[in-house]
Amino acid sequence: MMTRLRFVMTRALILLAMAPAARAEDASARYEKAKVHKIEVGGEGGWDFLEVDGTNRRLYVAHGMRVVVIDIDTEKVVGEIADTPNVHGIAFIPDLNRGFTSNGGDSSVTVFDTKTLKTLGKIKANGKPDIIYFEPITRRVFTFNHGTNDITAIDPVEMKVVGSLTPGGVPELAVSDEKGHIFVNLEDTSEIVEFDAASLKILKRFSLAPGEEPTGLAFDPKQRKLFSTCNNKKLVVADADTGKVTQTLDIGPGPDGCIFDAEQGLIFASSGGDGTVTVARAKSPGQYEVAATIKTQISAKTIAMDPKTKRLYLSAATPSATPAKKGARRSYEPGSFVVIVID
Repeated sequence: MMTRLRFVMTRALILLAMAPAARAEDASARYEKAKVHKIEVGGEGGWDFLEVDGTNRRLYVAHGMRVVVIDIDTEKVVGEIADTPNVHGIAFIPDLNRGFTSNGGDSSVTVFDTKTLKTLGKIKANGKPDIIYFEPITRRVFTFNHGTNDITAIDPVEMKVVGSLTPGGVPELAVSDEKGHIFVNLEDTSEIVEFDAASLKILKRFSLAPGEEPTGLAFDPKQRKLFSTCNNKKLVVADADTGKVTQTLDIGPGPDGCIFDAEQGLIFASSGGDGTVTVARAKSPGQYEVAATIKTQISAKTIAMDPKTKRLYLSAATPSATPAKKGARRSYEPGSFVVIVID
């Protein structure tokens, strides 16, 4: 009897000793009590995406008619890319020291030097370019255009358009599979389209049901899983090869951003409707669960990550106390624009 009791007590002590170590290895734990602070930016105009240039330690924030550039180590504004009307997104090619912005206001792409921030030229694109994306295998830059609902391919060295394709819907966020293929969410049809970045040929399309109006998109290359943030408060997990929806998770309303960080094995879905970031983790290969929900600020819908520190960045402004007129867009308090940092 005593021998059995000693065995049980010894086993319990071992399990207790192991529990904190296992918890420490759970990368989501660091975000459960994350500290949130703000970088005051101010200024007027709307906003959309923000991107981290890890090579030059800068954060680029699309804001109205310009891109605000912030040093992410000092958290100070260090410059801007001007003449980018209704700018939506930013992409980089580190070895070329070039950056690219998608300007919805004049259907153009601004090319700039990432060292000096000087403009190198402008490229005409179709429609109203929304997201912009650098595909590393073909080394092409792609704009995903609203209005004309098509995709423009750009040679970043020659700074000229080299082709286009029509995906059959409104293109939103896009990701590469690191093999020369691009996946893009179609917001109006609630689908994902896969196309070849070299030939500009559509390879397949598949439904994200029960997800509706997908926006943010991320990809796990090891498990070959796609993560789409959908407007009906769902994070939809789909198999990139079969197109089958394998799982859905609950997230906040009004999402517009999604990140998968391979080093931590975590998914981050940002929702502006309730000002939250949902953190999900794998509970088994290819199966996921919500691990934490971080409170940010109403309107903080897009998200970026510093690959070095794993800090998260979101842009937002304070909604106006005056209710918007019926059919009008929500207005915001003048000068209230900020970048939220989840540290």
